[in-house]
Amino acid sequence: MAGQQLGVLNALDVAKTQWYHFTAIVIAGMGFFTDAYDLFCISLVTKLLGRIYYTDIKDPKPGVLPPNVQAAVTGVALCGTLAGQLFFGWLGDKMGRKRVYGLTLMLMVVCSIASGLSFGSSAKGVIATLCFFRFWLGFGIGGDYPLSATIMSEYANKKTRGAFIAAVFAMQGFGILAGGIVALIVSSSFDHHYKVPTYKENPQASLVLPAFDYVWRIILMFGAVPAALTYYWRMKMPETARYTALVAKNAKQAASDMSKVLQVDLEAEEEKVKEITESQTQKFGLFSKEFAKRHGLHLLGTTTTWFLLDIAFYSQNLFQKDIFSAIGWIPPSQNMNAIHEVYRIARAQTLIALCSTVPGYWFTVAFIDYMGRFAIQLMGFIFMTIFMFALAIPYDHWTKKENRIGFVVMYSLTFFFSNFGPNATTFVVPAEIFPARLRSTCHGISAAAGKAGAIVGAFGFLYASQSKDPKKTDKGYPTGIGVKNSLIMLGVINFLGIIFTLLVPESKGKSLEELSGENEDEGAEAIEMQGSARTVPV
Repeated sequence: MAGQQLGVLNALDVAKTQWYHFTAIVIAGMGFFTDAYDLFCISLVTKLLGRIYYTDIKDPKPGVLPPNVQAAVTGVALCGTLAGQLFFGWLGDKMGRKRVYGLTLMLMVVCSIASGLSFGSSAKGVIATLCFFRFWLGFGIGGDYPLSATIMSEYANKKTRGAFIAAVFAMQGFGILAGGIVALIVSSSFDHHYKVPTYKENPQASLVLPAFDYVWRIILMFGAVPAALTYYWRMKMPETARYTALVAKNAKQAASDMSKVLQVDLEAEEEKVKEITESQTQKFGLFSKEFAKRHGLHLLGTTTTWFLLDIAFYSQNLFQKDIFSAIGWIPPSQNMNAIHEVYRIARAQTLIALCSTVPGYWFTVAFIDYMGRFAIQLMGFIFMTIFMFALAIPYDHWTKKENRIGFVVMYSLTFFFSNFGPNATTFVVPAEIFPARLRSTCHGISAAAGKAGAIVGAFGFLYASQSKDPKKTDKGYPTGIGVKNSLIMLGVINFLGIIFTLLVPESKGKSLEELSGENEDEGAEAIEMQGSARTVPV
């Protein structure tokens, strides 16, 4: 039998949805809004960077970033994010969620501004400075993943916990949408003011310097605004009761903090906290046999599914503009001026975000506590696999002018089911199923595995999606396997996601301590472990 739950934690579990829940969603969610904006806005401006710093007006086509530079610019923030997830995830369990939370936000604000101020007298200098600041921007973003998820899961009640954590993650959809909208506003303002010819008409006049150099800087720097606005409120949030009681072992502080939050009188159960925290079942570490026995398969499930999902998700986002070019949504670069190209790419990505990315996230919020995490994740991977193969196998059919709208609809549906599916659930589940003293660390490890997948997607598919015909590749790139074969590979990756989802446990409707085994009696450990081994809900 499970041991008795602490009163303060039980009060959080059974609390009705209150104002503080929504406050926590907004405070944590604005961090995610900023994360998504900062990570995805770079793909809107890479073509412009290529034109500004790598154009030779004697060439028939405008300049593009060389392959190694393109890979560095798009991938360096992901590398920083991976490092930040591991470091701040570990730090959140050592120092407390709240103390580390403000640090990540300040790092994001400073580095967003610094990215836009990237300096240098040469192309190499500007790009090197940009990459330096985007690495540290990513480092701050990385910390937001485990901390936001852990804080929200530890504040939420058990009835609607999934929806609350998913709502924090859903702010990512608005961040992607905001990136597109900001790019549309900035680029259309410059486009209307300067009214320059296309590159084909006049290569030199199609690029107005230094004016157009401000465009990408403004777009990148805007990411600092939402993060700065929420800093004060983050600092006012009390530490979560689960960290204070179960990790810091301070029953009085936990009861005092949650009495103010819940507006009820809560007793400080010091003896019970001492009994729980000194139990042998609560002393095993991350690298112990006991952890491997209890949570090893769970951690394998959360890391592999997030890794596979992010290969598909980030490669889709990062070579979105290439797909749009291939199907004719974006004209050949020489038929546009520099700023109009930014406008066309932003418009295409905003439409995808509006029609599929944002709705997908909020479908998850609406249904996660009814359908459960397992069902949504499995369904998402299945539909992503189906739609990827449906796009890839008759790819030549989709490239014909009369079928382009159908292609975009199918492509949008893969995005919809990644967000109403594993993109949300891989974020939610690791924040629920591990013990409080390892929760932030394990979420950080799972998220870092995801970012490793994103790096594979961003770097690998940048090259893979190039045409097999040397005449049709982007300047400086070797021939690749083409968009069709890239989509087939992504379909296979999504299929593997279906298989590894079977390792992920269902956490719907249970308290965090029930899921992690933190309130169980030592004598009941064997019985509890048999129950927690089940992965598929029945």
